[in-house]
Amino acid sequence: MKRGIYTLIGFLLFIMGGTALVLSLVGLKLSYLMWIDAAGGLIGFMIRIIMMIGGIVIAVLNTGNWREDEELIDDKK
Repeated sequence: MKRGIYTLIGFLLFIMGGTALVLSLVGLKLSYLMWIDAAGGLIGFMIRIIMMIGGIVIAVLNTGNWREDEELIDDKK
């Protein structure tokens, strides 16, 4: 159950970051993410990119089967 929730959070973070990035390029802003641009345009851009990368990392790490991979590595030793 937790795996699905974390994967969903990762995808939502990626989608929100991507949407915010595209809308900021057009000149629009999402109302709940307006605090991002308070520090400046470059910092806001970097935060949006970090949101997207972080979402991808969370989703990828949660879709892997780490226990099975550890067992395969232990069997090879």
